[in-house]
Amino acid sequence: MKRVRPKICILYHFFHPDDVVSARHFSGLAEGLAAAGFEVEVLPSNRACRNSSARYAPAEDWHGVQIRRVWRPAWRQSSTLGRLLNALWMLAAWSSIALRRSATRPDIVLVGTDPVLSVLVALPLKWLRPGIKVAHWAFDLYPEAAIADGLISPSSMHLKLLKPLLRRAYHWCDLIADLGVCMRERLHSYGEGLTLETIVPWALAEEAAPRPPEPELRRRVFGETKLALLYSGNFGRAHSFQEFLALARMMRPSGVQFRWSVRGNATAELQSEIRPSDTNVAMLPFVPEAELAAHLAAADVHMVSLQPNWSGIVVPSKFFGSLAAGRPVLYAGPEDSSVARYIRKYRVGWVLTQSTLDEVGDRLRQLASSPQLLAELQSHCHAVYRNHFSREKMIGVWVRELSSLVRLEQWPAHAAHLGAL
Repeated sequence: MKRVRPKICILYHFFHPDDVVSARHFSGLAEGLAAAGFEVEVLPSNRACRNSSARYAPAEDWHGVQIRRVWRPAWRQSSTLGRLLNALWMLAAWSSIALRRSATRPDIVLVGTDPVLSVLVALPLKWLRPGIKVAHWAFDLYPEAAIADGLISPSSMHLKLLKPLLRRAYHWCDLIADLGVCMRERLHSYGEGLTLETIVPWALAEEAAPRPPEPELRRRVFGETKLALLYSGNFGRAHSFQEFLALARMMRPSGVQFRWSVRGNATAELQSEIRPSDTNVAMLPFVPEAELAAHLAAADVHMVSLQPNWSGIVVPSKFFGSLAAGRPVLYAGPEDSSVARYIRKYRVGWVLTQSTLDEVGDRLRQLASSPQLLAELQSHCHAVYRNHFSREKMIGVWVRELSSLVRLEQWPAHAAHLGAL
């Protein structure tokens, strides 16, 4: 039977009901594309991200999305070998799309960045079926992440073999969605002529207005301070803390409080650097997602960081979550990174460096002494998120860009549906 709307096949390692953050973004995107009139099929693994022994059903229809899961062995994602074997397995399974009959073949394939090197699936797809349009949402860049993490030498022979394949794969993509200008600059190292569009991951929890702190929770976490700063989330080798500790020590006489509620392989190092004299600094337990919204709302300002050598390889998604919560961001990271540029462009926080330490300290003291000024800044941050980075805005960009890849005159019903949106 002839299809009446374009079909898109989403390739991502993990998907609903997996609760890993990136899986939830791709689940939300699939749901949004289905609502926009696309026929949506998703081919994730049948394994859970954090527990490879847990398996999901082979097939499921969910919110207008056809989920057809790929069986794979229970190789652990937490090991380097397991991660590479999982990547090879999923790439092989996804490549079989090119062998489908025309009636079941997708018009567009959208591939993410999990497992690593997923973009290489563009090679067999475009070689065997050049009519298939390939889009790629780059949440991070690999092997650049492995180099930044010290796992691979920049002069490795493996890289010399891999780079030409990646260059061809990127150039065979009809659309690449980056997360900001710093990532775009990294992608340009693979050559000019890539079709790039910035589409960022939205916040998983979107509030209708900045959520006020719960008084009891606020007192328990931060005491009676007039200004509270929180770093919440994963904390690994891509993140830094020295700038925040220097600021906290400078701000100690003012009573401004700093808290870390984190997990990751850099947490122990952070904890070891906190001195007994750091009376306005403390570590908190990592909170479950059910408590996260109230936890984030207990703070006045959120902290985000990125090591310079990771700029453009990843873009901290917690930046967008902070704005969605109506909280300004104190960012310790490269001044030319996307987050730093967003902060300056939209006036939603401060970039913390050794040279801006005093300036940022003065600004925080002003906020501590003026609840009205703080409330106005929080409302502004929330409005910036709603107008520029929300799920509705980002899915709207996806719908527009993906629709441009197909000939809409072939799909009059879909074109009419788009016109009504």
